[in-house]
Amino acid sequence: MELSHVPLLATAALAALAALAALAGLIGVRPLRRALLSRPLFAAYKKVLPQMSATERDALEAGTVWWEGELFRGKPDWNRLLAYPRPTLTTAEQAFLDNEVEEACRLVDDWQVTHELYDLPAEAWRYIKDKGFLGMIIPKRYGGLEFSAYAHSEVVTKLSTRSSALAVSVMVPNSLGPAELLLHYGTDEQKNHYLPRLAKGLEIPAFALTSPWAGSDAASIPDHGVICKGLWQGREVIGMRVTWDKRYITLAPLCTILGLAFRLYDPDGLLGKEKDLGITCALVPYDHPGVDTGRRHFPLNAMFMNGPTRGKDVFMPLDLVIGGPKMVGQGWRMLMECLAAGRSISLPSSNTGMAQLTARAVGGYARVRSQFRMAVGRFEGVEEALTRIGAYTYMMDATRKMTAGAVDLGERPSVASAIAKYHVTERARQVVNDGMDVIGGKGICLGPSNFLGRAYQQVPIGITVEGANILTRSLIIFGQGAVRCHPYVLAEMQAAQNPDAAQGLRDFDRALWGHIGYVVKNGIRAFVMGLTGSHFVRVPAGVAPECRRYCQQLTRFSSAFAFLADVSMLLLGGSLKRREKISARLGDILSQMYLISATLKRYESEGRQQADAPLMHWAVWDAMYKAQQAFDGVIAHNYPSRLAGWLLHHLIFPWGHPYVVPSDEVGHQVAKLLIAPSATRERLTAECFVPKTADDPVGAIELALKATLEAEPVEAKIREAEKRGVFDGNPLANVRDIAVAAVEAGVITAAEFEVMARRNALRDIVVRVDDFPFDYDVATANKPAIQRKAA
Repeated sequence: MELSHVPLLATAALAALAALAALAGLIGVRPLRRALLSRPLFAAYKKVLPQMSATERDALEAGTVWWEGELFRGKPDWNRLLAYPRPTLTTAEQAFLDNEVEEACRLVDDWQVTHELYDLPAEAWRYIKDKGFLGMIIPKRYGGLEFSAYAHSEVVTKLSTRSSALAVSVMVPNSLGPAELLLHYGTDEQKNHYLPRLAKGLEIPAFALTSPWAGSDAASIPDHGVICKGLWQGREVIGMRVTWDKRYITLAPLCTILGLAFRLYDPDGLLGKEKDLGITCALVPYDHPGVDTGRRHFPLNAMFMNGPTRGKDVFMPLDLVIGGPKMVGQGWRMLMECLAAGRSISLPSSNTGMAQLTARAVGGYARVRSQFRMAVGRFEGVEEALTRIGAYTYMMDATRKMTAGAVDLGERPSVASAIAKYHVTERARQVVNDGMDVIGGKGICLGPSNFLGRAYQQVPIGITVEGANILTRSLIIFGQGAVRCHPYVLAEMQAAQNPDAAQGLRDFDRALWGHIGYVVKNGIRAFVMGLTGSHFVRVPAGVAPECRRYCQQLTRFSSAFAFLADVSMLLLGGSLKRREKISARLGDILSQMYLISATLKRYESEGRQQADAPLMHWAVWDAMYKAQQAFDGVIAHNYPSRLAGWLLHHLIFPWGHPYVVPSDEVGHQVAKLLIAPSATRERLTAECFVPKTADDPVGAIELALKATLEAEPVEAKIREAEKRGVFDGNPLANVRDIAVAAVEAGVITAAEFEVMARRNALRDIVVRVDDFPFDYDVATANKPAIQRKAA
């Protein structure tokens, strides 16, 4: 920016301050202010504020505001972030992870699951049922494991490094569904009957919400029930006649108990005057007359059970409503209140597991695989991909742990869970794509030797489910965050909807002028911190010196974001809801700040491991740069007045942009961490299931990596001899057989040749791709019929 802009902006700021001072006297007299200013503004606000439906209100008010609220308010309290306890496992949880989870992983061969059985093997199903995997969230008094959210997340993460079918089959019963809904809303009779059976795997649950006509817009489901009288167990009772057509329902093909969401009507007034009772959730046995389940979808060859369920005019007693008759019409509120906990754990954990597998296996492969007589992981182009894999995995895991930890603190972080779901799954997509680029042809030929191909196929599943990512980014993160995280917006909306007009005016007056002061303070802070480069922002002594500048810059970005969000709401008004690209970019800023916070928190919590610092630095710098780009995306040519955009840009970035892309040197340090065994590599991939034999592709890479490191000094001797011309004219002097030439020429000893031979044998297993008979027919593979067993 030209220096002449600074005095101009300072003059404008002084003029604005003078105008504000002139209003100060009027504003300070509350009754006068309320009568002359707040009352007409209140009337105008009520006219432009759209009416909010009950489902919209439930969605907006669901959950709690956590650290993302600090970032939204423009002045994050870093002491608060530091004070959050690091999530830990109990002795029992750690033992379960080390034993039962390891064994469950050992029982599953993903190629067999996805290509031969089209399901988990019977032994694996039996094991996860018997060992309580399906009841991790169920309290011990009902026979469950009663694990923490963090333990739940750890289990899902590790299972995901082995098989998506295994992970999802465990994940879904412990996420939003019958068990959680029963725990919060079920009658004592329902809890006592179903929870012990769910905990022991005697019942397999599924929850049916999505319909062909209402996917992301789940509140608009056409599935419906009508209150009526009917026969049940030989007597006439008041019940519901329900019709539904659902799809994409995980575990539906083999479930024994089906959670069902539908809109319930009472046209004859059998329950009261209300005709449209609202969305209701019921728990229906799979063999209830009229229930149709058993068919399945194939979600990109993941092979977890997923399929449709249908029913037409199925009569059910009101006792099947979760919570009994008193919870009729409360289904949407129930779902919204429980959504955040599951969304905080399921997909962030499963996709982090996918990233950990990629980081460990691809990093090892890049050291074992050589081209042009050099490990491919040392080529700068490959380093660039490895850098993203390593740094993104570090940040993803940090986000997973911090968000799961929030649930254990009693939070239901609706906005933070949306951020975690969107950004962890998007980074997983990048990580797996980069991994496929590194392993090349090895990745595109499916077979038992391919450790990444199925993950590549299945990445879109996480992108799509639990709120499609496009929707989550463009509507939910900022749309919900602006209402829930903002200190005044929700209060203003509630004041406008208060049936007591006088009290509404008083509440609006208090919120409005607090809001105005908040905007002014954030604008001034953003400008001053921009001028000073945020160097004078106070940061707690407990922050690591190497993280101090990040906290200062993040505080600056937080103030700038809070100011920009309010200015955008003021200038664009109600149209901001339709300007989804702007809403998405505002959400990107908030999201990147949350991801950075989680990364800094991880670095502090793990004892400021200096060896891990490159991972932290690259991840934070990259996210800061992305946040800076999002600021530009909001400001550039998107306001009614271009002058507004010009002023905002120079207020937020008075000296220009502070961030560029992360440096190649830091990226080089990150890539090096992935291609050699170290404590950092172990921490980065701590939840990864690592087989111990060469029969498994990941196990083979681990053994080959060790053998490669042992062989490198011997290989250096061979290369030196090669440069001296020792092997000139020898046909064995090729990349495959040169060790034979070297031992025959006396360049290496017999013992050194054995080191090279072991390396070569393991390397050949690692780089091998599978081939099949010409007439190979997948239709002849052994695919047993779906079976469900309910005691």
